[in-house]
Amino acid sequence: MSYEQATHFAQTWGLGLLTVSFALAVAYALWPSNRDKFNRAAHAPLNDGDDDGR
Repeated sequence: MSYEQATHFAQTWGLGLLTVSFALAVAYALWPSNRDKFNRAAHAPLNDGDDDGR
């Protein structure tokens, strides 16, 4: 396998792998059953702290 063949293989299959990974990550983030988990994570910095307001 030459360098050109190896780079062509890596570019085409790498692009496919990254596209599939991105699609899976977006699907996971937008899945309806994960909404509560992400809402809790989004509000966690606001909920952590002292109860007396300091």
